Amino acid sequence: MKDSLGGSMVFLLPDRLNPSKKKEKETSQTMNPPAEASDPSANGSVPSGSAVSVSRSKNRPKKAPELGSVERRNWLVHLHYVRGEYDECLKLTKELLAETRGMCEYANYVQALILRHQGKIHESLELFQLCNVLNPKSVQNLKQMARSLFLLGRHNRALEAYKLAENNSEKPDWEIHYNLGICHQRLGQLEAAKTQLQQALQMHRHHETFRALANVYLQQGDVTAAVSTFRAAIEQFPENSDLHGSLGRLLLQTGRSQQAFEQLGAALTFNPNHSPSLLAAGAMMQSHQDFDVALSKYRVAAQVIPESPALWNNIAMCFYGKKKYVAAISCLKRANYLAPFEWRVLYNLGLVHLTMQQTTSAFHFLSAAVNLKPTKGQIFMLLAVTLSQLEDESNARLAYKQCVTLETKDPTVCLNFAIFLLRQGDKAEALKMYSQFEARVLKIRQNVELDSQLLEAGRRLAIELGQDSSSLTQKPGRHRQPSRDATRAMDDSVVEGSGPEEAEGQDEVSRARDDSQDLLALPPRTDIEEPNEPEEGEMPDESGELQETEAPRREDEAEDDVQEPSIAVPVTAQSRLDAEEDDDGIVDDDGDGPSIEDDV
Repeated sequence: MKDSLGGSMVFLLPDRLNPSKKKEKETSQTMNPPAEASDPSANGSVPSGSAVSVSRSKNRPKKAPELGSVERRNWLVHLHYVRGEYDECLKLTKELLAETRGMCEYANYVQALILRHQGKIHESLELFQLCNVLNPKSVQNLKQMARSLFLLGRHNRALEAYKLAENNSEKPDWEIHYNLGICHQRLGQLEAAKTQLQQALQMHRHHETFRALANVYLQQGDVTAAVSTFRAAIEQFPENSDLHGSLGRLLLQTGRSQQAFEQLGAALTFNPNHSPSLLAAGAMMQSHQDFDVALSKYRVAAQVIPESPALWNNIAMCFYGKKKYVAAISCLKRANYLAPFEWRVLYNLGLVHLTMQQTTSAFHFLSAAVNLKPTKGQIFMLLAVTLSQLEDESNARLAYKQCVTLETKDPTVCLNFAIFLLRQGDKAEALKMYSQFEARVLKIRQNVELDSQLLEAGRRLAIELGQDSSSLTQKPGRHRQPSRDATRAMDDSVVEGSGPEEAEGQDEVSRARDDSQDLLALPPRTDIEEPNEPEEGEMPDESGELQETEAPRREDEAEDDVQEPSIAVPVTAQSRLDAEEDDDGIVDDDGDGPSIEDDV
């Protein structure tokens, strides 16, 4: 139709009134049978209505049951472990292993770590081996298995395990080379150890690798290379107190006191409670007879390491230098309780008891020291003095002979033996011993100045024997050097009645191996026998030997001495053995040092 304006008009009809739509609907029904139209998936349409939903829910297959994963609770195990909640972690790992019949690798791995932390190394090794069976391609399992073997002292098998881990590793691992170097070092293969440690440093610079390499150089006797290694390490880690302290002790060992003091000061600057540096600094003060300053250092160290036998030994020798013998014995008894097999502590106990004229107690402790260290001549000399006071001349002579055999540089040995022989009436042997004493003095005096009391005792002996004593004259204007070189040949031997010569025990190698770093002071000695009449403050014993005696002590003074150690703390058993020094002042491992390297 057309409207009044001349245009056409269009009418829209509903579907039920539109004949064309009705015709299309009939055609659609003819093409789609009812059976096919009822399937909603046939044409991709979405079903609607309750009847269709119920039909679909009936036709849907059931959901598959959830299978338990072996690793599904590893995150919880890791969370307990890193928090240090070992009891809960062990309980959870046991539950996981029970559920998985021991097939959970991570549960076995974490349980092995906890057992090794608790000291059950054998059990941890078995679990790491099980982890290696479950996952033979894991490098971490091999490394942990090798670590347990190393801690058990099976260095050859640990070396094989680390090499297998190196072969299986896809990329270079500096930790493997570091541990290979440590294993070679324990086996005495120093060149191989040095090669592995140098490779580890090329891959990654770590302060423990520097320390281990310096330790290898010290074992080879190359002090210069060891010092250079420590200096290179300090350039990389300038705020590491352990490196500064180790270098300071090594420099102190080689006689460079000023540089050593600077390094120890740097270590204490970064860590005021660094116990090895405190002990080393206290030993330096002690060597200069400044006992009060040394005690102040030890007082700070006692707050950090109250159960250190080296600390109480050094404190005791400070009291000995201040002539407070009862306090010295009290501290030495504590050190002996903490380290019952430490020969230095027993030697010091014998020394202090001998100074107090308690010869029987001195013989007891010196005999124990000789059994623990039969290669140390100084113990035999002090034991000979004790036997001489106990009127056992035959055994005293044997002890002196053994001492002269073991000590080839100390002139005090020959001097004491010559005085003993002169008193026994054997003047010919006394002349031979005096000749050896004079030769040793002349050799040592080329570098250092000896103690004046030692030279005075030698001159008095020369007069008794009718010999010329001009070579023993003290040269004016020269003073004894406080450095280690000045006292190494004397091995801390002093004339009776003098103070401590030097606090020894700055053992760098044994401290570089164990991070527990203690400094044990070797004692002075009061064992020079005087050939002439007793002077003021001295009295001869029944055998005619001279020993310096103190004035009678009042009871209140004795009580003061007992109360002098102001640091009283609970103690537990702890043993520590130090390495022995060679003739060049470098420490050699005598088998007494620690056998386990710390984890990186």
